[in-house]
Amino acid sequence: MTFTTRIKEEISKLDYDKVIVLTELSAFIRYDAKISSQAITLVIENASVARRIYKIIKEIYHININVIVRNQKRFRVKQIYILEIKENIKFILEDLNIYKNNKKTNPQEYFLETKEDKISFIKGLFLACGSINDPKTSGYHLEFVVSLKKDALYIQKLLKELNLSAKVLKRSNKYMIYLKSAEEISDLLKMFNAINNMFYFEDIRIYRDHKNMVNRLNNCDIANYEKSINTGLKQLNDIKYLKEHNLVDLLDDRTKDVLKYREKYPESSYVELAKIVSLETNKPIGKSGINHCFIKIKNIVKKHKEKNIND
Repeated sequence: MTFTTRIKEEISKLDYDKVIVLTELSAFIRYDAKISSQAITLVIENASVARRIYKIIKEIYHININVIVRNQKRFRVKQIYILEIKENIKFILEDLNIYKNNKKTNPQEYFLETKEDKISFIKGLFLACGSINDPKTSGYHLEFVVSLKKDALYIQKLLKELNLSAKVLKRSNKYMIYLKSAEEISDLLKMFNAINNMFYFEDIRIYRDHKNMVNRLNNCDIANYEKSINTGLKQLNDIKYLKEHNLVDLLDDRTKDVLKYREKYPESSYVELAKIVSLETNKPIGKSGINHCFIKIKNIVKKHKEKNIND
């Protein structure tokens, strides 16, 4: 069972308000139904979703609904559920604001004012044409796929009103509205009241974020270690130059101590070297003091090299 299927099953088992649920049903039929003058036909792969839609229509409109169950053998055998509505078609489509005066309405004509209605509409949209990646197996991604650009832009606007920054992308002859932010996907699952799957998503997100943080810290430690080694090698070369050219006596006693312990501990960082020098010589020195000593050594080497070149 996919993560999308699990979410849709959880949503389908939730209780609903008979007034607010009309926007959910409206979105579902608008984006999933085949509509003609003879019938409204819904082809649904998820049994829980099919039961929910059947129950909502039956309770609100009190009509007979033909139910056909077929086995689909594409890739793997699975059942699909076909709901056919042949009664009160015009009334239902107008009541759900999908058709008006025998013409299909634009989604902008819904006038969804309350947050509950907007969430209900997006919930119906998700049940009809939404999907979400399992965070355990891939990146964070939630999408809806619709046929018309004006629908995609309206859905994007609706999500923005719910503080969700969706983007729209044309894919073949369809339009995809998608979210990539893990936090926003989690927020939407919470709005759907899919609490169990939201907790699953959050657990995976926390684990991945922690793992990424540890990896970043490890990479940072490795980078700092490599930087310390490279710095130490350069300083050892400067010390070697000083000794070869009898320049060590130009240094003060404190710098000579730092030079001595750098040779002894070539891989130590400035902080580590400061602690070692302070402990061994009983003369406290900090990281900045170590840095100052090596600047002196570097400047003496640089001046001597420049003088040799000029001579």
